[in-house]
Formats: sequence, structure tokens, C-alpha cells
Amino acid sequence: MSNKMRLEEQLQIIADGAAEILPEEELRQKLERSLRDGRPLVVKLGCDPSKPDLHLGHAVVLHKLRQFQELGHQAVLIIGDFTATIGDPSGRSKTRPQLTLEETRQNAQTYVDQAMKVLLPERLTIRFNSEWLEGLRFRELIRVAAQCTVAQMLEREDFARRYERGDPISLHEFLYPLAQALDSVAICADIELGGTDQRFNLLMGRHIQRFYGQEPQCLVLMPLLEGTDGAEKMSKSLGNYIALTDPPQEMFGKLMSIPDSLIVRYYRLAAFASEEDARRMDEQLRIGQLHPRDAKAFVAQRIVAFYYGEEAARRAAEEFDRIFKYHELPSEVPEVVLPASELPIVDVLVQAGLVPSRSEARRQIQQGAVRLDGERVTDWALRVDLSRARILAVGKRRFARVRTAADARPVANS
Repeated sequence: MSNKMRLEEQLQIIADGAAEILPEEELRQKLERSLRDGRPLVVKLGCDPSKPDLHLGHAVVLHKLRQFQELGHQAVLIIGDFTATIGDPSGRSKTRPQLTLEETRQNAQTYVDQAMKVLLPERLTIRFNSEWLEGLRFRELIRVAAQCTVAQMLEREDFARRYERGDPISLHEFLYPLAQALDSVAICADIELGGTDQRFNLLMGRHIQRFYGQEPQCLVLMPLLEGTDGAEKMSKSLGNYIALTDPPQEMFGKLMSIPDSLIVRYYRLAAFASEEDARRMDEQLRIGQLHPRDAKAFVAQRIVAFYYGEEAARRAAEEFDRIFKYHELPSEVPEVVLPASELPIVDVLVQAGLVPSRSEARRQIQQGAVRLDGERVTDWALRVDLSRARILAVGKRRFARVRTAADARPVANS
């Protein structure tokens, strides 16, 4: 295959699913030079370990990074253990809580393993940005900060909205885009990936790279995946996310709970379907040829299979049907042995690990989410007889078989 054909193929793969590429002509030139000289491009993606889990929203961009790897380029995953102590203000209506460096490093320990569910280790370099940011001298920070005005910072939509409302904007938040830009300088990035909400930060990387005499990076911006609530973008802070570490059955169940309006979008962005396949599903749903539940189950099974394999995905689908379609108990219900033979229902729920607190237990009962032996519990003052095993359920995914120690009986080997 000629370099020209390889160039067009790479451009087509890179553009597939991307929301925006900036500047496109510069990207073409970088790819041409890479093919001519046989030098892989350095493609950067940053993740701040503000919480210990990566989620399907992260996987949208991780998958694009993998595509660059498959095209022969060098991926660099920046673990923002230092920038997470600042807190990315992108899309935020208020200042993020600041974490300590120790907290971010604890969270970061799991990030690499999770990213490996998507990325190819042989073409991956992992860097922690505390390497160059923690020891940055104040004089150098002033030199970098002098390259950006307050007016430029207030061009950001999130900053502009907060400023107009009179909401506080802490000075350290202005430093976040500069710190992210210095990541690009540190690794001489050719391309940086991010969600569309990262546009300002990635453009700042181009600006600061020029200041340091580097060729500015190109930007590949990916769409944001909405969370399970169907309203906000998937976010660890909002709690509407599906973690890459969620067990297969839990991942499948969460995927089945997304609004019908997001089925095709999840198929395209989270199941990595082609544009043609996504368009076909959209049409089948529109004309009633495909039922939304069946489409959702297909997408859920495909996503679970990507992370856990076909067999685990099949079992997760069967377990979901067992509980929700046929109204049976899960195949495996954890057993909890309690010391008392009778306890208030709220205490049983807490001690069985089904809820974190007595107040949450009462809330779940008031919402009609608690069942005892299949019957809905309406009285939070109910006392539960544990002299025999009882089945407790909270919502549609949390189950426990609860009994007292006095009910323990030896089980004969089969």
C-alpha cells in the first residue's frame, strides 16, 4: 500500500466518531511526515485520578487512543496525579474539592490496570505528571502564566457562566489549563485526545508549546457519553457512571437501565459500533422492526463481552433475564449470618450490607424498594424473625439471604 493510501486510511480511522479535529490540515501534515520518516507520532491522553474508577465515558477516548496504537503510533497515558490536586474545572458549576497528592496516587494505582482493558501495552508509555509539575519553580510558573490573560480564561463557558452568576472562581482553577499544557510540553505531544469539554485545555496546550518553541499539537475531540441518568455527561462526581471495573452482571444491569433514547449512542460510543451499524439500528428502532429492550440487551451484551469475554456476557444476560424477565432469584444470593434471632428491618438491612445506614434503609422502605421474601416492606418499624432464612432485596440488584447463627445447620457433602 502506498503512503498516500495509508495516509487516507489513517485519516479516515482517526476521524471516525470524532466530534472535531483541530487543525485538520496540520494533522494531515504530521501524518504525512510520520509515514515518510517512519517516526510514530506521540499521542497523548490525560486522566485525573480524582476517584479510583475509570468508566465507559473514559473508554470512548481510550478506544480512539487504541486506534492510534493500531496505526503504529506511540500512545502516552498521562496519569494526572498532580493536576488532580488542583481539580479540572471543565464543565463544573463550582470549584472541585481538592485532593492530596497521596489520595490521587492511591487512586492512580488502579487506573493503569483499568486502562489496559482497552489499550495495547506494547505501544503505551505511562507517565505521572507530578514528575515535572511537583518540582516546578515559581519563577517558571510566572513565565507560563504570563502567556495567558484573564480575558482568555473567561472565554471558557464554565468560567464565564460562573463569573456572570457571581459564583466563586478560585485562582488555582486558572492554573489547571496551564498545568495540562505543560504535560504536552513535557512529552512533546504531536496529538492530544480529549472530550469536547476539554477543548479549551487542549488549545492551551498548543499555545504553551509554541511558547517553548515546540511544534503545536493537533487536537482530536471525542463526543461526551451521557450517564445512566440520560441527562448529564457520565461522571464519577455525579455518580451516573458505569465503571470499567463493575462486575459483568452489574455492568449489564446498569446498561439495561439507560433511557431508550441513548441506545444507539451507547452502541456507537461505548460498544464501538461503526457509523453504518449504528445508523441501521437507529432505523430499525424508528420503524419498530427492533424492540428497544432487545436493542438494549444486544448493546449491553456487546459491551460486557468487550471487557469480560463472550461467556461472561452471556451469563450476565441470562442472570438479568432470570431476575427481571422471569422474576426469579439470582443464581447466587450471598448469605449473611446475624447474631440475633429478631431485629428491626432497618438494622437487618444495614448489617446485611444492603444499605450504608439506617436512614438510607428507611428511605428505601419509604420508596417501596425493599422486599422481604418477595413481599414489599412498607413499615420501617417491622421486626424480622430470623429463626429461619429470609430473602431480602433492595431495588433490583441487591439481594441477601439472612438468618441467625442459631439457624446454622451442617450441610452434607453432595
